[in-house]
Amino acid sequence: MNYFRNDFRGTLFGTNEATDSLRRRSLQKRILVTGGAGFLGSHLCELLLGAGHEVICLDNFSTGLRRNIAPLKRFDTFRVIAHDVVEPIDLEVDEIYNLACPASPPHYQADPIQTTKTCVIGSLNLLDLAARRGARIFQASTSEIYGDPHVHPQVESYWGNVNPFGPRSCYDEGKRCAETLFFDFHKSHGVEIKIVRIFNTYGPRMRPDDGRVVSNFIVQALKGEDITIYGDGSQTRSFCFVEDLIDGFVRLMASPPSLTGPVNLGNPAEFTIGELAEEVIRLTGSHSKIVRRPLPVDDPRQRRPDISLATEELGWRPKVNLAEGLAHTIRYFDDLLSRSMRESAELV
Repeated sequence: MNYFRNDFRGTLFGTNEATDSLRRRSLQKRILVTGGAGFLGSHLCELLLGAGHEVICLDNFSTGLRRNIAPLKRFDTFRVIAHDVVEPIDLEVDEIYNLACPASPPHYQADPIQTTKTCVIGSLNLLDLAARRGARIFQASTSEIYGDPHVHPQVESYWGNVNPFGPRSCYDEGKRCAETLFFDFHKSHGVEIKIVRIFNTYGPRMRPDDGRVVSNFIVQALKGEDITIYGDGSQTRSFCFVEDLIDGFVRLMASPPSLTGPVNLGNPAEFTIGELAEEVIRLTGSHSKIVRRPLPVDDPRQRRPDISLATEELGWRPKVNLAEGLAHTIRYFDDLLSRSMRESAELV
């Protein structure tokens, strides 16, 4: 599970700009990361611990994985709390990163009421905590705020085109309501807030069963199965490697109080889903064939961030291109699948 450390020495989890910025900014902080055992949360916890901070990882483990945070137990400044943000909690913390919520459509649609409660009630509980403790709080919002956009690329000032009662609405509208709560607490109680809108992100520690397009394609290709494309494959997405995204997180959290967000974070390089499938086949050397299925309801036709604000205010731009990021992610999944097969064989 030290995958990043082997492949990115001297970058995100070593001595890069983000880590140095954290060290320069302050002495040790006590930082709460909700959803800390998830794909993004575990990488964020690792970075913060490496920068010398005390980190409390809070997760209900509905989609987060204990294996993601197992290597972090070597830090004596790391603590894990099994807890659901829908229930109030009181902790002495200096900063809060709220990453709690299933992020892939199959997971957040499995229990839509719980998803909405996590977005809304969870945010309310954490904002109450931030107000009590005088903590700065970060919200992991989403490009789903924009729905099936009529503006392309998407800028933060665009209000979006969202179906309020479709299969994706529990997540889309839940995140929109969470942003409202964040701004209301900022205006009414002076809470320091930071809101980021995350575009498609991928990398090691994604769940192989999360139903997202990158993990789906890689797992199918490595198993030699047909690669399933929904629709004709012409819909577009922009894919940001996790290393770049987490760098953007810490830059935003360290920015002046006046920069509340929302700030788009994502890779502006745009690819069709068909192009992604072909690239995965090429990089894996798979003989998988592409098959097409009907497009899901409310699936966005295009998605690409305008990152001008992040570039101007944070000095942030993604550095890892798609081919490079996919190669690292493929190696991670190849190792994960190989270990799973070995473990299954030992049980026979």
